[in-house]
Amino acid sequence: QLQFVESGGGLVQPGGSLRLSCAASGFTLDYYAIGWFRQAPGKEREGVSCISMRGGSTNYADSVKGRFTISRDNAKNTVYLQMNSLKPEDTAVYYCAVVVVIGTVWSPLYDYWGQGTQVTVSS
Repeated sequence: QLQFVESGGGLVQPGGSLRLSCAASGFTLDYYAIGWFRQAPGKEREGVSCISMRGGSTNYADSVKGRFTISRDNAKNTVYLQMNSLKPEDTAVYYCAVVVVIGTVWSPLYDYWGQGTQVTVSS
């Protein structure tokens, strides 16, 4: 299975920043588009952002456009999510996954999720 290790979450005040990392475990990321998803308590998991295999194409949920930036370093087998101007509504567990991208819509290729990393935005 294509497994990931997410890290970088934490507690941050509104307006603060965090940088999440998504490291591939046991396989090479180069051949896959990767997406970030999040799930808040009591809510369904939602897509946050995705990036193409080489990083030339990215997509964002409307709720995070202009605040979050996705990037990847294939040499380090890692995808990042830079989150700025964080809001309390960004509080969630964040996950990454291999995705299928059709236009500006992305969905996980497999229904398999790692531990994720908790992001809490609170004063």
